Amino acid sequence: VQLQASGGGLVQAGDSLRLSCAASGPTFSSYTIAWFRQSPGKEREFVSVIRSTGGRTYYSDSVKGRFTISRDNAKNTVYLQMSSLKPEDTAVYYCAAGTPILSALRFEKMYNYWGQGTLVTVSS
Repeated sequence: VQLQASGGGLVQAGDSLRLSCAASGPTFSSYTIAWFRQSPGKEREFVSVIRSTGGRTYYSDSVKGRFTISRDNAKNTVYLQMSSLKPEDTAVYYCAAGTPILSALRFEKMYNYWGQGTLVTVSS
């Protein structure tokens, strides 16, 4: 499966932004899709994930309550709706696809396919 992340941009603190992760391939619905992000000088970190089975969602503590992940299997697309953005949300956001077990949803090594990343910059 190939992934294409889009929707990044420059916004002000408190604004909202929606990222999209469009996938190619007929088996999209069978993959768990996650968002990770990497800020300058920091390691890539888990942001959110939506499972293939049941569509259950999980979030990192830093974005819980502000970000919402969803998927539209008919469009082969996963969305990350980001609200109340903060300067510390500034990062390159990557979407990834894989089939991790429940206990490993947050580990990037469990994802086989990655998009190219989209830059989100939040000014104060």
